[in-house]
Amino acid sequence: MKRIILFLATNLAVMLVLSVVLSIFGIGRPGPGQMQMGNLLAFSAVVGFTGSFISLLMSKPMAKWSTGARVIDAPQNSTEQWLVSTVHGLADRAGIGRPEVAVYEGEPNAFATGAFKNDALVAVSTGLLQSMNREEVEAVLGHEVAHIANGDMVTLTLIQGVVNTFVVFLARIVGSIVDSAINKGEERRGPGIGYTITVFVCELVFGLVASMIVAWFSRQREFRADAGSAKLLGSTVPMQHALARLGGVHPGELPQNMAASGITAPSGWAALFSSHPPIEERIAALQQLR
Repeated sequence: MKRIILFLATNLAVMLVLSVVLSIFGIGRPGPGQMQMGNLLAFSAVVGFTGSFISLLMSKPMAKWSTGARVIDAPQNSTEQWLVSTVHGLADRAGIGRPEVAVYEGEPNAFATGAFKNDALVAVSTGLLQSMNREEVEAVLGHEVAHIANGDMVTLTLIQGVVNTFVVFLARIVGSIVDSAINKGEERRGPGIGYTITVFVCELVFGLVASMIVAWFSRQREFRADAGSAKLLGSTVPMQHALARLGGVHPGELPQNMAASGITAPSGWAALFSSHPPIEERIAALQQLR
């Protein structure tokens, strides 16, 4: 979903900018002699978790801005009234604060985001409301409310922060090894261009591997949110029908940002970066809950 794409993109951008800026000022760069592993690990954690937490705190306004979502403060019709009351009812059932409810123009999709369980946002597209019956829409809303109740955005933030820390840490270790090999035997006061280039390249490469790890955790969250929707509605059938409806949408008809979000999971190597499991696997998992 779009919240995952926005989170990962913002996180990566903040991490890279912080890394470059701090390196320019010599922070986190090894000095003469042996590298101080403790200091490097602390630096890596600061860079890694800062990006994640900034992404988390920005997730709600960024989602509104990127989708053009309109928060329903005063319902303008019966559909909006039903939408707000349904989300609030599900939130009450889940034991969380009532989230903001929004609608945006677009193909069938929905998302929930926010840094706090009691101050979240649930948004649905006009395409979703038009292509599904109310039972199916309620199942999708239950899925999104379950994400909030499970604290999925915070969990993703912590996982992303950990993998970011290792990306920054390992990139600098490799950079120091390469720099030492290039300048073997030379007296230097600090790392050279080989270190800087190697660190930048390694952060990009290790960042891709880290994205696969985060995507794997994200796919597990989707199974839990599907099960959470079934629990809130008292049946797995509505969520199965909603997923089947989404699976019937041809991927070529979806906008690029939605296709990348994995609502219909890609195959091959691309599947490793998908935030969502294949529709068939999600339906099968729900059937096992019986």
